[in-house]
Amino acid sequence: MSPRSASTNEALRKRSRERILQATVDLVGERGYEATTLGDIADQAGSARGLVSYYFPGKRQLLQSAVHRLMHRTLEEALEREPRTEDGRERLARAVDAILGLAFDQPVLMRTHMAGMLESTGFVQCPEQQRLAELLRDTVQRHGSLSVDRDYPLLRSQLMGAVFAALVPGAPMPLTALRSELFARYGLAWELGFPPEASPSGERSPATAPDFSPFIEPRRTEPQSK
Repeated sequence: MSPRSASTNEALRKRSRERILQATVDLVGERGYEATTLGDIADQAGSARGLVSYYFPGKRQLLQSAVHRLMHRTLEEALEREPRTEDGRERLARAVDAILGLAFDQPVLMRTHMAGMLESTGFVQCPEQQRLAELLRDTVQRHGSLSVDRDYPLLRSQLMGAVFAALVPGAPMPLTALRSELFARYGLAWELGFPPEASPSGERSPATAPDFSPFIEPRRTEPQSK
C-alpha cells in the first residue's frame, strides 16, 4: 500500500480536529465544564486521548476553540441564509441575532465560555477565533464603517456584553431589551434580521426565542469506539 499523500493526511487531521471540537460543544453543553473530561471528549469524538492533547494544550483552550467554532459557523449560516443579501444593515442585524441567539440556545456552554475568558488563560487566539473575527470585520465593513480596526472591537465588545447580560444568573436581561439596545445603537430597524415574536417593548418567553438549532450540528448518538 502506498503512503498517504500530504493532502490526505491534512484532510484527516482536519476531520479529527473537527470531531473533537464538536464533541466538546455537545458534552459541555449537556453536562457542564467540570463534569466533562478530556477522556469523555476523546471517546465522544472517536479519537485517542493523546490526540486531544496533541491539538489542544488544555481543556480550557479546547473549550474556547470549540465555542469560537460554534459561533463562527452559526454566524456564517445566518449571514448566508436565504434570501441572501449584500445589504449591510441586514447582515449586521443577522449577526447580532445569531450571537444573541446562542446565549439563549446554549446557555451552559456560553456562560462557561464567558467565565473562562476571565481566568488567567485569558482570550485564546486560534483558527476558529480568527474565522469569527473575519466574519465580524466583514460585517462591520459592509455596514459602512470608515475604520474597521476601530469599529470591529467595539462591535465584538458590545456583543460579548449583551451575551453576558443575558446569562447573569438570577438577573438575566430579556432578549427583546438587548436586541432593541443594539439595534438602536447601529440604526437598525426592528424587522431586520430574525426578530423574535415579541415587540421591542414586550417580554419574551423562552418558547419564542429565535431558533438557531439548524445551524448547530446534531449530537452524535451512535456508539463510539473505545
